[in-house]
Order: sequence, then C-alpha cells, then structure tokens
Amino acid sequence: MHGFRAAAAYAQNVPGDALRSSSSITHERNFQQIMIDKRLVPFGGLKKEPFSGSHHGMRYLLAGDDGKNSTTFTAYVYPEPWCFEQTPEDQKESATFPLSEEGMDQAMAWLNERFETEKKRWLQAAQDTMHTIAKKV
Repeated sequence: MHGFRAAAAYAQNVPGDALRSSSSITHERNFQQIMIDKRLVPFGGLKKEPFSGSHHGMRYLLAGDDGKNSTTFTAYVYPEPWCFEQTPEDQKESATFPLSEEGMDQAMAWLNERFETEKKRWLQAAQDTMHTIAKKV
C-alpha cells in the first residue's frame, strides 16, 4: 500500500485493509477535508515551542501566549513563501483559543475555515511561490 491510501491510513489510524472496503471513498473524502490532524499537534508543547506548517499555500503558526504560564494560544495564517517573521503584518490573520483540547478543536476548525474561505488566495500563493522568490533574488 502506498500513496494517498497509505497516508490516509496513517493519519486516520485506520488499518489499510479498511480503506479497501466499500467505504474507502468516504474515508478518502474525510481525509481530504482535514488540514491538520490535531493528534500531531502537542497542544501542551505550545507552552515551550510554536508549531508551524503549511497547506496548499496557506502557512500557519500556533504559539502559546505566555510561555510556560500560557492558558491560551494564538493561531496565525499567512501566505507562502516567506516565514512568519518575514511576512508583512497586513498579510497575517490570527485568532486566540484556550490552551485545551476544546481550544485545539476550535483552532483546527478555524484553520480549515480560513483555508476554505480564501482557497483561491492560498492556491495562488502556492502556485506563485517560486516566482515570488525569483523576484526577491
């Protein structure tokens, strides 16, 4: 098993044989809608280190708001290609959530909503990445 089915089986923690069943299309559609599997984000670890990634042109950063004393964290989204620090402030969006399991659920929903709402923007950013970098060099 390889490719998309293997990734779906891993991320969904579903045995590979289950994906070969008649419900495999449903599993694959559900997987495509999940940008970040929250099980991969150690929300308690946000007190020590930020967590970042990207999804089809939309970069995201999750960071605790008060170091080891954090009770909230902020999620940021911004377009590729630059890192958080090099992206102009007017291109960043953010929302704050409680540092809890429920807060992580809310943040994942917000990230997915931000992607779906501005999907064209993010996909264009992904497509333009190399052109943008070439202009800067």
